[in-house]
Amino acid sequence: MVKNLARRLRLGKVRAGDGSALPGYRRWQLFSRSLFYLDLADHVYAVDVRHLAEAKSRKQHEKAVGKSPAALYRDGVQVHRSNLPAAFPVPGGVIEVATSAFGLKRMRFVSDDGSELALRPDRRSQEGLRERFGYRFPRTSAVVGFVSLVVLLTALIVSLLHGIEALTRIPVVAEHVGTFTSPVRLPTWAKITMGVAGVLAAVERASRLRFNRLIDTITS
Repeated sequence: MVKNLARRLRLGKVRAGDGSALPGYRRWQLFSRSLFYLDLADHVYAVDVRHLAEAKSRKQHEKAVGKSPAALYRDGVQVHRSNLPAAFPVPGGVIEVATSAFGLKRMRFVSDDGSELALRPDRRSQEGLRERFGYRFPRTSAVVGFVSLVVLLTALIVSLLHGIEALTRIPVVAEHVGTFTSPVRLPTWAKITMGVAGVLAAVERASRLRFNRLIDTITS
């Protein structure tokens, strides 16, 4: 019920497209743009996500001012656009799109019967390159994915320990439960290294559309 309500709200944000042609993907857009495709009902649908585009107001959408964060194309022609998260109506269901601070966290076709289908990324995009890497080097890809998860879990644990320590330093809390000192003390260089590693791990997971509300937001 909650999902259906959220989907209806997102459908309400969708505006008519301007009929423009789908721009080609450029290498320099690797970290600023995501492009996915779906073959459906004898048409090719494309979802173009501009990660650096600002959300547009209803008035801006209607006047076609600037680029929308997400746009839907049918056979290369823009038919819809929306702020994110978005739900684009297509024959037999909707295409759901959502992003995090590090990239995509959802890009899927959800049919009217509830079944889901992943869209295919453009081969030149970050997600497409990561997918091809996984096909060519499955073992190495699995190791990279595992390391990314370990890095984020480590960052989560360290953050939780420091958070508990900070909480117990509050006089009222300390009076009732005592104080806690984190056993993990990192020098400045280690904190910077962990921060950079956390961002890279989050980007790597986003390139595979892996998202966990707890784990993948720890470096935000």
